[in-house]
Amino acid sequence: MATIDEELAQMEKDIRQLKIEYDQYFGGGRKRPPTEIEWRIELLVKRYSERGGELKFGQRFRYNNLTQTYAKYKDIFRKKVQQKEEGRSQRHFGAAAKAIEAERAKKVADAPAPSTQAPAVHAPAAVVEAALPQVSGFRMVCSEPEHETEKVDQLYQALLQAKEKTGEGVGKLSAAGFKEFVRKKTKDLQEKQNCRDVEYVVEVVEGQVKLKALVKS
Repeated sequence: MATIDEELAQMEKDIRQLKIEYDQYFGGGRKRPPTEIEWRIELLVKRYSERGGELKFGQRFRYNNLTQTYAKYKDIFRKKVQQKEEGRSQRHFGAAAKAIEAERAKKVADAPAPSTQAPAVHAPAAVVEAALPQVSGFRMVCSEPEHETEKVDQLYQALLQAKEKTGEGVGKLSAAGFKEFVRKKTKDLQEKQNCRDVEYVVEVVEGQVKLKALVKS
């Protein structure tokens, strides 16, 4: 039998997948809405609303965040389904998505420059998301990652954020393992390419998150 933490993790995964499949449905990639996933989420929401006393503080906090996110998505999906049934849905989904992304990028470009102090790895997700640049590509340059821990932490959070938005699993990622990877990769490129600075780029290519290490001249 699954534990409470395992069920909450599955609920979080299902909510991400629900959004992906609803986007496909509204864009014409699916014939039917993802009702099976929605049914699974509803079961867990009902189960833990009735068994709230069994949840620890951290579990209750996570459950509340998940139910709020699900309620927000559910309201959006309901309105879009109604529009689709009434023939008022946006047919050029790709163009609309590009326009939204362009507007978002413009807002980021016009906004004041973020603080140079990077968020800690253990910072709450909402704080991290606000502190990181909200664009499809995130870049960071370093030469001594073992002494530039704030930069590496920010890169790690950008990678996590990108993977969560695309629905990719992050279970195998750890802050310590990622720091060691960046340290070794940086030193390896510095020795092979005879360079000092290495630029790391987090970007989404065809729906998949890519982490690239580039030599800076």
